Amino acid sequence: MQKPSIPKGTRDFSPEEMAKRNYIFNTIRDVYHLYGFQQIETPAMENLSTLMGKYGEEGDKLLFKILNSGDCFSSISCEELLEKNPVKFAAKACEKGLRYDLTVPFARFVVQHRNEISFPFKRYQIQPVWRADRPQKGRYREFYQCDGDVVGSDSLINEVELIQIMDEVFHRFGIRVCIKMNNRKILSGIAEILGAADKIVDITVAIDKLDKIGLEKVNEELREKGLSEEAISKLQPVIMLSGTNREKIASLKEILATSETGMKGIAEMEFILDRIEKLALRAELELDLTLARGLNYYTGAIFEVKALDVQIGSITGGGRYDNLTGVFGMEGVSGVGISFGADRIFDVLNQLDLYPKDALQTTQLLFVNFGEKEEAYLLPLVAQVRAAGIRTELYPESAKMKKQMSYADTKKIPYVAIVGETEMTEGKINVKNMITGEQQLLTVDELIALF
Repeated sequence: MQKPSIPKGTRDFSPEEMAKRNYIFNTIRDVYHLYGFQQIETPAMENLSTLMGKYGEEGDKLLFKILNSGDCFSSISCEELLEKNPVKFAAKACEKGLRYDLTVPFARFVVQHRNEISFPFKRYQIQPVWRADRPQKGRYREFYQCDGDVVGSDSLINEVELIQIMDEVFHRFGIRVCIKMNNRKILSGIAEILGAADKIVDITVAIDKLDKIGLEKVNEELREKGLSEEAISKLQPVIMLSGTNREKIASLKEILATSETGMKGIAEMEFILDRIEKLALRAELELDLTLARGLNYYTGAIFEVKALDVQIGSITGGGRYDNLTGVFGMEGVSGVGISFGADRIFDVLNQLDLYPKDALQTTQLLFVNFGEKEEAYLLPLVAQVRAAGIRTELYPESAKMKKQMSYADTKKIPYVAIVGETEMTEGKINVKNMITGEQQLLTVDELIALF
């Protein structure tokens, strides 16, 4: 018989992995709650009309579409079937698809429930999303997103608080990070003064490679993309911008003096820095002009978090967008949001071995089972210990002592309680520490106090 398997690009999670994942989700959840965010959930599947055309042509191809239940061929003629045109077929045979991200379903949620929501609306959402991508290392077809967004408010205080949230989450994880920040308006301003507004994406993609390929190669790439020599030489001081955040801003003010959009971006950046400097941020906040993220999407501040002690892509990102709900006919709802990359954070915590020991929520105490008489004596005792909040098991059979001990070892249970004839007569419990091997005779109250 063939062994069962799961689809490529998906994963099973063992109890130990789930404990680690829940530690990540619970930490993020706790911090969101501290800032007044509320949780929502949306269905795994959405109507295709909600999803199609929101992620560009590439995204449309990566949507998992669901065949209509019942007779999905009823609306399709034989000629159409013989055409073997997957796009046409899907348009008729599929009405639903698995969600590709949490942002579009959130936009749909806001428009659909706008009369019940009070704005500004601070929501977070921790759910899986699906993409029909080619699976490769670190890229899955099913993965979790942990999004937090504030919609219905233009205030930059929201940006300041999101920076604090990112700082607090990674502080709790014990991961040293650098929070990088940029502004779409500054990037637009740069393209504008170069007279290359249409080449903003090419410019940022090239600048982004500076630390990997060096200045000469960056300039070469810009030439290939059709930037004039004049524009490239104007761009040099921008590419080579260094110093503190304040020094960078001072230089940018000179470079972008003639661009209204650029100056607006600088003012937004200064507002955020002024507020952040009054707060005790533990992570470094760095103004990074090479940071672009999904450019056609963001309209203001852009964020990205890099782990300092592990080679890995960004572990959190986000930014300000102006028209989240416009695609559903509700104009002018501005928002700002971030998304924690749970799978990458999982890898970082594993590599740096940063999981707190008690996060793994294993059983703390195992009662050995010697037989029916002892079992009957132990059940109320076990209930009492559990009522005190101690994670406790009673081995279900009176198996050999060695088997019960190796069960405790495999599950990494730190204490084993042994109650036989003698202990029952004395009303005591013999507790063995599985790590040091030492044993002590305790009353129930003393046992509870031990934990």
